[in-house]
Amino acid sequence: MRKTIKVVVVAGARPNFMKIAPIYHSLVARKGEAASLGLDLSVQIVHTGQHYDSTMSDVFFTDLGLPAPDRHLEVGSGTHAEQTARVMMAFEKVVLEERPDVVVVVGDVNSTIACALTSKKLGVPVAHVEAGLRSFDMGMPEEINRKLTDAISDFLFVTEESGIRNLRNEGVPQGRIFMVGNVMIDTLLRNLVRIENGSVTPSTAVRTHCPVGSRYAVLTLHRPSNVDDRESMIPLWDAIRRVAREIPIIFPVHPRTRSRIAEYDLDTGEIALIEPIGYIDMLYAVKGATMVLTDSGGLQEETTVLGVPCITIRENTERPVTVEIGTNYLVGTNPDAIVSTALLVLLGKSKHGTIPPLWDGKASERISDIILKCFIDR
Repeated sequence: MRKTIKVVVVAGARPNFMKIAPIYHSLVARKGEAASLGLDLSVQIVHTGQHYDSTMSDVFFTDLGLPAPDRHLEVGSGTHAEQTARVMMAFEKVVLEERPDVVVVVGDVNSTIACALTSKKLGVPVAHVEAGLRSFDMGMPEEINRKLTDAISDFLFVTEESGIRNLRNEGVPQGRIFMVGNVMIDTLLRNLVRIENGSVTPSTAVRTHCPVGSRYAVLTLHRPSNVDDRESMIPLWDAIRRVAREIPIIFPVHPRTRSRIAEYDLDTGEIALIEPIGYIDMLYAVKGATMVLTDSGGLQEETTVLGVPCITIRENTERPVTVEIGTNYLVGTNPDAIVSTALLVLLGKSKHGTIPPLWDGKASERISDIILKCFIDR
């Protein structure tokens, strides 16, 4: 009698989709191999709906070649407690109905901890992708999500050496930790080829603002600590405007940030604000940029691989390897530091980074190998 292995892969917010895509594709590609060993491999995608706007969600499924989710929980927005609770209640029904053999969660959003906790309480093993990353700032909701998810996960898939050190320092047994590389880079390298061979093309808006061979910067700014407080946002915006006087800046605006810009009556004259864009558009814009200014996590990694200087507008980073050997500058939120670092880049004096170990486009294959071997060896 053939044995069925059921894997549920969870995504909820925009950063998750780029991470689940290579894992999903890699697992599906293993179905033939599994069948030869007498195993029926089932892979399902659950979209919690934490990001529910089409510009923050649906476009990524199209860009990344993902099928429609097998389950869409449609939890929507709310406070951290409300959103986490809704995900847990909805995902519990999925786990009870599907009885998966393992649940794969990625990153550090509310859906990550909610689905991990629900699975663990129902006795289902949890695999956490991007385990061990730490900002050491417990004021960040993401840091809380990361630490709690790692504490209860059975498979901890790590992107960089700091993750191993952090997990070991927290008492996680070595046997649960796997250094696999970075699935975000799997997605980047796969889609970079698609852009370069012309099989996908960027939108008119991105081509207009990011002409080939021109100098421009890309901005993302959405972290609550930066944009949800007037006293924090206004000095940052003034610094960005000062940079924009030296180089054109394209800014795909997160909906919450756009509302804050309007609320604070900020002058956007020097900056090209556009609607949120999909993965292909963002990759096209970033790969040709002179620099990126950001407060996100993933762009710190992507710019390091692309060799693009990245100015991170945060006081800490959970991805230290991008600063230590990559192209990332952790400048904090001091306006003068932001401007002076940008001017250094514009003068051609930016550092030359190197690509971290195992950021080679094969992280998802390593993850699939480990998960399948676990069931084959049972």
